[in-house]
Order: sequence, then C-alpha cells, then structure tokens
Amino acid sequence: MKKLPLPLLLTLGAYLTVQGHVLAQNAATLSIKHDEGTVTLKKNPQRIVAMDEESLGWLAALGLQGRVVGIGSTYLTPADLSGTRIKPEVLGRGFYGRVNLKNPTFVGDWQTPNLETITALKPDLIVRLTWDGNQNYDRLSRVAPVIAYKEGGDGFWQKGLRDLGRLFGREAQAETAIRTAAQTARSNAQKLNAAGILRRYPKAVVIAPFTGGSNWLYTDVRLVPEVQALGFRNGLSVPRTAGVGTAISDEALLGLGKDTLVILFPPGGRYNGADAFLKTAVGQRLKDQSVVYVPDDFNPYTGPLMSVYHSNKLTSLILDRLR
Repeated sequence: MKKLPLPLLLTLGAYLTVQGHVLAQNAATLSIKHDEGTVTLKKNPQRIVAMDEESLGWLAALGLQGRVVGIGSTYLTPADLSGTRIKPEVLGRGFYGRVNLKNPTFVGDWQTPNLETITALKPDLIVRLTWDGNQNYDRLSRVAPVIAYKEGGDGFWQKGLRDLGRLFGREAQAETAIRTAAQTARSNAQKLNAAGILRRYPKAVVIAPFTGGSNWLYTDVRLVPEVQALGFRNGLSVPRTAGVGTAISDEALLGLGKDTLVILFPPGGRYNGADAFLKTAVGQRLKDQSVVYVPDDFNPYTGPLMSVYHSNKLTSLILDRLR
C-alpha cells in the first residue's frame, strides 16, 4: 500500500483532531428553542436560578431542585427573609416543603430581579415562566443562558419539561411525569362520574376572587386544564384579555346556570379575596354550587407536580362538598 507523504499525514491528523473536538463540543451542548428565543448551552447545568415557582416545579419534577441556587418569587415578603436567604421555617411550608429545597438565595421577582445577586450566584442556567409584556429577558441573558415558556401556550409546561429533560439527560423522568398527570386525571374523572357529580354539574368555571372585590375568570390555564381533564365542560366562554383569562362582571356570574360548578380559586397570600366574595350578593347566590379551593403557600399554578396535586385535592374537595 502506498504511504501518504508526511506533510499530508500531519494535515489529515490535525483535521481529524479538530473534527473530534467539534463532535465532542456538539455532543456536550444543546440548542433549545423556547418562547423568548433560541439558546445554545452546555448540557447538564449544575447551578440553576428558577425565577418563579412555576419553573421550580418543572425542575423538581426532574429531581433537580438540589441544583437550584436562587429562586424568584412574588409570594415572599421581607418577613420571610433573612438578608437574601429564605428563612428555614419558610422553606418548610407549602410547596417549598414538598419539593425539599436546599437553601436557595432569594433573587427578587419577575418585575424586579436582583441582577447583582443573580450574577454573584454564577448560574449556568436561568429558567422562567413568561407571558406577553414580561421584561428583563435580555438583562438576564447577559448573566446566564435563559429558557422561558409562555403561560397560555398549547402544552406549555409539557414542552418546557421535555426540553429540560433533554438538557439534563432526564427524558424518561419527563415522560413519566407527563404520563402520571394524565393517568391521575383519568382516575379522578371516574370517581366524579361514579358519584354523579358530572351529571349534576356537567360544566364548570374557575374564578379567582381578588382582595378589593375584582374577580377574574380563568379561561385556558391556572386550574382550567385540570378541571377539563376531570370531565367538566367550559361553563362560560369569554374573550381572553391577558393570555390566561379576563375580568368578569357580577352580571355574568349571576347568569350562570344551576348546572355549572363554580370553583373559587383565589390567588395566594394577601391577594386572597374568597371570603369577601362569598359575603357578596353574587357569592350568596352561587354558594350552593360553589367550592373554594385555596392554594397552599407558594404553590405554582401549573406544571407536572401541580397537575397531580390539583387533580387529587380538587376531586376530594368536590366529593366532600357536593356528594
């Protein structure tokens, strides 16, 4: 066999070395198209900032909560903090306690993220929920790669979970979490049907009563997917105004039929206006066909863990209240 000249051998060797490095680099990185752009980043990040409880829930479903070094929240108040640290007793409450957080730093909220604090944490990844008009993507992206998923998008948390599964090599865990949510809904729908609830109330609405007297009708997200998966049809169709729902008038609520279950799903903490709503004329008119589902402290609205949690808790509440 004819031997190649030495210079050619050296050139070929160098080429193969470069190609090997390229292949290795490609294998170690992943490009993700999300709802605020496309980002290429190293696989299996070790230090993560979750900008809200929604994204924390996606990470926890994959067993990654131990890598969360920073968390953003609109629920936390100065009384919940010691400097930038969340007090241990707060981390043991509600959703935080269920996912077993490892002492993350508080990094502000979606409106006012503390970029100095986030930068000091040296994150490899920032994950967040987003919507029309949400700010700070460019500023956060200068600190670390950001991936974000739009609330109200079709299958938004499922897509986010699958992307994170690919990024961390946990695709099987992602599919298990999605499948578990669907199986839980089917099982609970059978319970409601067997108890005659779906015949008595074939339709349902999800109302968020806020402190101060305003009421919000959720139309596509925030408990609505779980309610529909339980077998209820939409009890009131209105145009969406903010991607997740719309303000609803007393007149519209008074027009609901007796065959419509009213699920009062108030916002958490100081925004909860459920008790005040039930004392109004509208609340009194609807009380016999209403259930109040108060979220636990720091609960996300949606996600793989919350889909199962909402379905089970809401089913038990309806059966106890109306059977």
